[in-house]
Amino acid sequence: MAKKAAKGVIQRFTMYIAAQSAAPAPPLGPALGQRGVNIQEFCKQFNDRTKDFEKGIPIPTAVQVNPDRTFSFKTGMPPNTHYLMRAAGITKGANKPGKEVVGQVTVRQIYDIAKDKVKDDKFKNTSLESVAKCLVGSCRSMGIKVVNDE
Repeated sequence: MAKKAAKGVIQRFTMYIAAQSAAPAPPLGPALGQRGVNIQEFCKQFNDRTKDFEKGIPIPTAVQVNPDRTFSFKTGMPPNTHYLMRAAGITKGANKPGKEVVGQVTVRQIYDIAKDKVKDDKFKNTSLESVAKCLVGSCRSMGIKVVNDE
């Protein structure tokens, strides 16, 4: 039997939701429904807020559900892997990173992605150089080679 949340408890959860594609279907519908949230209203607000993003891009979303079943949510920037895979023109990272290379990106592409990512809340107070180094590390772990653009 399902346990009911204690009265006055705020529930929080995070998940990736495709931009402009929020729908009551799983996994979003059940996640909101079990917390008593108006799913249609959430989908409408989410799709309106993500209309500036390309449709289908995964958006990290933190949802807070209040005891009176109202909700608020914060959206972040798409994950590094999405940007890097799109820049490299691949759909999947390497099975054996470090031993195989599945694509390559230029330093200029890394810099352009870093300029977008520095606006994200997770990189607040982080220099552009540090964000670029983080992206290079992500490339290494995905099997993407970083090359100089000449």
